[in-house]
Amino acid sequence: MAQAIGIGSQIKHLRKACGYTQQELADKLDVTKSIVSAYEQEKRCPSYMKLIELATFFNVSTDYLLGVERDNSLDLSGLTPDAQNAVKNLVATLK
Repeated sequence: MAQAIGIGSQIKHLRKACGYTQQELADKLDVTKSIVSAYEQEKRCPSYMKLIELATFFNVSTDYLLGVERDNSLDLSGLTPDAQNAVKNLVATLK
């Protein structure tokens, strides 16, 4: 059985993927930088309301943040814009 990824790792991964510093994320969530740091180090867990706010902000499910749901997204960043569009069109066709 695969080991679940902790919420702190998920938050840190999403924050970095979006290009935010801890301070910038803290400002968006109306918390302090130290709270974001504590979330990422799993020294503190977000409240239910902050969990929902984080999920909404990052456009993921709360299950994903909690490590229950796997990320089904594709990283297309290494592809040319034409190749990215081709992959997106293929995925849309398969839906």
